[in-house]
Amino acid sequence: MTITHVALWTRDLEGIAGFWSSFFGASVGEIYESRRRPGFRSRFLRLGDGPAVEIMEGPWVTPGDPAQERSGLAHVALSLGSEQAVDVMAARAEAEGILVAKPRFTGDGFYEAVLRDPDGNLIEITV
Repeated sequence: MTITHVALWTRDLEGIAGFWSSFFGASVGEIYESRRRPGFRSRFLRLGDGPAVEIMEGPWVTPGDPAQERSGLAHVALSLGSEQAVDVMAARAEAEGILVAKPRFTGDGFYEAVLRDPDGNLIEITV
């Protein structure tokens, strides 16, 4: 059994697709528009050979308070392959004002940093 994808709601499908493409180099799939659920649109984002990220949009989606922890998805973690890659991406995120936590070793030995996408979702970058 494997995870095939993780899905995130957004109010700006193209904005989030652009963020994942420019910041993480994701390839962005074609837009899917539902005939059964008017207003629903989605795209798949691919990052190498791992699970995909599906971004989904609908007029019923309301903005949440990203500063509040809640039941459900806490973050998406991406492995960058090296501490240097984490440092470089964290510096870029800091320059763009989206870095939440600077690179560090966690208590369980992971080297990671955390940033926030334009919708407020946390993205953990690790080795």
